[in-house]
Amino acid sequence: MDLLEAGRDVLRLEAGALEAVASRLGPEFVHAVDLLHGCEGRVVVTGVGKSGIIARKIAATLTSTGTPATFLHPVDGLHGDLGIVSRSDVGIFLSKSGATSELHGLLEYMLRLGIPMIAITGQVDSPLGRSARVTLDAGVTEEACPLDLAPTSSTTAALALGDALAMVLLRKKGFRADDFARFHPGGALGRKLTLRVEDVMVSEGYPSLGPDLPMRACIVPLARMRGTIPIVNDDRQVVGVVTAGDLTRLMERDPEGFLDTPVREVMTVDPRVAVFGQLAGAVIHDLETHGIMALPVVTDDRRLQGVVHLHDLLKSGVV
Repeated sequence: MDLLEAGRDVLRLEAGALEAVASRLGPEFVHAVDLLHGCEGRVVVTGVGKSGIIARKIAATLTSTGTPATFLHPVDGLHGDLGIVSRSDVGIFLSKSGATSELHGLLEYMLRLGIPMIAITGQVDSPLGRSARVTLDAGVTEEACPLDLAPTSSTTAALALGDALAMVLLRKKGFRADDFARFHPGGALGRKLTLRVEDVMVSEGYPSLGPDLPMRACIVPLARMRGTIPIVNDDRQVVGVVTAGDLTRLMERDPEGFLDTPVREVMTVDPRVAVFGQLAGAVIHDLETHGIMALPVVTDDRRLQGVVHLHDLLKSGVV
């Protein structure tokens, strides 16, 4: 057996299953998003076995993107946990067959309360599919399991539909990166989403020079401040930058008179800048994309606030 090719076959089968699910998606998906958007309580997500594991993930994704959600095991629900369910909720039921016996009690309870339900199932014309307000078709022609037994393609399809609901709902709500950051304050993700350029920039004692000074005035600051000096006008607005590379090239062109050359003849005019309040991750992308080691940090009217260096951003753990 070619194990590598067998692994590729699994991925191809699951990718094909997702393509088929996407091709069948219709107006019922929009209805499901509208139901979730109008939910005044929480989204209760449920399933048994592998579907239950997928349901937990969907609930977690919804919660992290601004839609309060919880996983409820249908058996636990019938043994004391139904207290978390209210008439203002929306239910999402996951079942490959749509006829999982453990779901029946919870399904009937929500129907009695008039709670709208979204079914994600492989059998649209099933007890679950017929009972739900909206039914999303997660059916697959075959599992990636060579015995066609272990849930593989079917769970991938259900998970992808849950992700699609959460991501489209996120857009409908106008959920932003700042909102996402509030729900992820810890770890590397939290740093990436909350760290601002002003948290990392060098501001105390950072030199800046005027454009009419000679280049001799740049030599010591360039050495002391890692090779980048902002050039500002009388209103402290950034009009250029001079780098160690600029100085080196000038010395090669004019080894005798470079010290007296005016800064304005050497500086990069209208340079790229980072704006005060900008996410540090976005600044890193800008630096790496344009091969720059440092950027002046400015206000909206380009008044200098400090300088941010790539090395400091990398040390901050934002990447």
